[in-house]
Amino acid sequence: MTSLALAKNDEGGDDPFHKIYGAIERFISNVPETDEGKSKKPKDRARLIVNTAAAKAALISAGLALPPGPLGIVTIIPDLLAIWRLQAQMVADIAGTFGKEAFLTREQMLYCLFRHAAAQAVRDLVVRTGERVLVQRVSLRAIQQVIKKIVPRITQRLIGRTISRWFPVIGSLGIGAYAFYDTAQVGETAIDLFKRKIVKKTKRVRKRG
Repeated sequence: MTSLALAKNDEGGDDPFHKIYGAIERFISNVPETDEGKSKKPKDRARLIVNTAAAKAALISAGLALPPGPLGIVTIIPDLLAIWRLQAQMVADIAGTFGKEAFLTREQMLYCLFRHAAAQAVRDLVVRTGERVLVQRVSLRAIQQVIKKIVPRITQRLIGRTISRWFPVIGSLGIGAYAFYDTAQVGETAIDLFKRKIVKKTKRVRKRG
């Protein structure tokens, strides 16, 4: 998939906002492939995928949070990126076990990764109607606007992680536990999405004149 282009006024930034914006942009621009085939018991297989990924996430975040003080603060962004990479692969694998990998789009990835953290920002990307799910195909500009709404929520979370770095052992346990919970929430969203019949819809622009 073609990489999303950053909005002109968001180029070249080196502050946390721009780093996170760029990271999210890259993740949803390159939806990972999966080796998971359609399962005879997709919900059971998906639960196993989620539990495995959540345990790995906890170990990653807890380990990176162990260095104290300034050294630990340096690991915050790498920690975030590692967890998103793991979660993105988990979402792709869940899509595969439900036989829906061909339907996985940047909109769905954005929805699965951030629905639990920024529900209002992604609510228009996926609409549930009974047992069906309507996945909206939106413009590049619309995707950028959604990302901009997500970033402040992520930035707030990073402040808490920064404080935790000054209490390495206790902070490490808390950060690991949150990574487990966060990944499990992403997994639950993905399961709820891919167990349903998916219908894609492209927003049409009305021509004037």
